[in-house]
Amino acid sequence: MQCEHFGKCGSCTLYEKNYEEQLNFKIAREKERFSDFIDFDFEIIKSREQNFRNRAEFRIWKEFDENKNPTLSYAMTSFDKKILPINSCQIVTNHIKEIMPKLLKELQEDETLRFKIYAVEFLNSTSNDMLVTLIYHKKLDENWIQRAKEIEKKLAVKIIGRSRGQKIILSEEYINENLEIAGKNFKFLYQEGGFTQPNSGVNIKMIEWVLEKQKKENRDLCELYCGGGNFTIPLSQKFRKVLATEISKTSIKSALENCKLNNIENIDFIRMSAEDFVEALEKKREFRRLKDINLKSYNFSTIFVDPPRAGLDDTTRDLVKNFEKIIYISCNPQTLHRDLKILTKTHKIMNFALFDQFAYTEHIESGVFLNKI
Repeated sequence: MQCEHFGKCGSCTLYEKNYEEQLNFKIAREKERFSDFIDFDFEIIKSREQNFRNRAEFRIWKEFDENKNPTLSYAMTSFDKKILPINSCQIVTNHIKEIMPKLLKELQEDETLRFKIYAVEFLNSTSNDMLVTLIYHKKLDENWIQRAKEIEKKLAVKIIGRSRGQKIILSEEYINENLEIAGKNFKFLYQEGGFTQPNSGVNIKMIEWVLEKQKKENRDLCELYCGGGNFTIPLSQKFRKVLATEISKTSIKSALENCKLNNIENIDFIRMSAEDFVEALEKKREFRRLKDINLKSYNFSTIFVDPPRAGLDDTTRDLVKNFEKIIYISCNPQTLHRDLKILTKTHKIMNFALFDQFAYTEHIESGVFLNKI
C-alpha cells in the first residue's frame, strides 16, 4: 500500500513494512507468545491490503492565511504527538475515501458548517450506506440544520450533528448492512455510537471461521459481551437457544432490531454486565431485568466471549471454565494469554486463529476454541 503519510501519521505504526511483512511480523510475535500453549500453526485470516476500514475518525484542522481566512483539512496525530494535516487516507473504504474531499469542500465553503467544527466520524456499510457525524464546539441551531440537510442530500449520506449536550439526527442514526456469511445473507443495523467491527471483510471471515468450527447441536449457547449481535445472530443457527448479554444500551437496541431483521426467534438478549450475569447464574442476586427469563430452561454446552481489551475478570473467568466448550474472541493477545493460563488447566485448545483486522498496526485479533479436558 502506498500512502504519502506513512511514517508520519501515528495510525499506521508498521508503516515500514509491506502487507505480508507486517502480517508475518505479528504472526511470529504471537507464535512466540503462545508457544507455551500450542504446538500447531495458527489459522490466518488476512485483510485487504488497502481500503478495508469502514469506520474512521478524523480531526478537522484549520490553517489561516494572512487575511485570517481559514483552510480546512483532515488531521491525525503524528508519531511525535502533534497535529498532522492529511490529504487522504488509504486504509478507509473507497466510499469514505470518495466522500472525504467532497465533504471537506462543502464545509470549507460554508461559514455555518465550518465554524467551530472539531471532528468528523464516518461509518460505512458494504452496500455504501454512509453515516457522517459532524462534531462541534458550538451550539447547533436551525440555520446549521438547514445547511446540513442540503449537504446530506447532495452527498447522499446521513448526517448527525453533535455538540456538548446536543445530538441532532437529520434523517437516520444508523446504517443498513448486508453481509454474505457462509452463503447466507444477514441483515444488520449499525447505530451511531454503538460498537461495530471496523474491517467488514475480516469480520465476515471471523464469523465464518467460528461457524465452520462449531457443529450444530441441540443444546444452548451463552454469550457475554454480545454487542449488536454480530456473532450471535449467525451463530444462533448452530444452537437450540441462545442467551446473550451486553452492558451497552445502544448495542442491545441494535441487537434486538437485528433479530427482527433476520427473523430469528431463539435468542434472548439481556442488558447486563458480565459480572452481574455471573451473580444471576449463581443465584447470588435477583435482577428485575431477568424476570421474563427462565434461566432453568437453558441447557448450556458452550459459552462465547468477546471481551474488551482488559480481557476476562476473575469472576467471569471462573464462570467460563465451567462450560464444556469455550469460544473466545480476543482483541488483545496479552490478556488472552493471561486468561488461557487459567482456562487451559481445565480445557484443551482445539483451534486457534489470528485475524488481521487492523493491518499496518501492532494490533491483531485472535479466536480460540477450547474443549473441557
